[in-house]
Amino acid sequence: GGSSAASNPKLHHWLVMPELKYWLYRSFECGYVGLHALYLDYNAGGIGFIPFLKESRYAGWGAGAGLSYGHQWAIHKYWSVEASVGVGYVYLDYDKYRCGNCGQRLSEGTRHYVGPTKAAVSLIYYIR
Repeated sequence: GGSSAASNPKLHHWLVMPELKYWLYRSFECGYVGLHALYLDYNAGGIGFIPFLKESRYAGWGAGAGLSYGHQWAIHKYWSVEASVGVGYVYLDYDKYRCGNCGQRLSEGTRHYVGPTKAAVSLIYYIR
């Protein structure tokens, strides 16, 4: 039936993460350190392989910031690959629901998260 989040799994979210980079050698070459900010909005539940999302749904928003390190490798005149990782802080505000499609709120709360906030591999094309 429709009494649990597992009967209606969902993972709806969006995230904005701008970043300022300070290149250690020359712009767009080798390594950099960065400062990133983030804002997200989410609605997730019924995800069986994540224990706290298996039987509940969480909806809310979050905001935070962090530090990152990245490295870029040129692979062609117009192409490069970049890898980066970051750690930081995120404030989360949420409502907890019993099931994926019902409006019965069980609780509301906030959480302060400190840990990994970014892991990325990017393929970059230069417009010249």
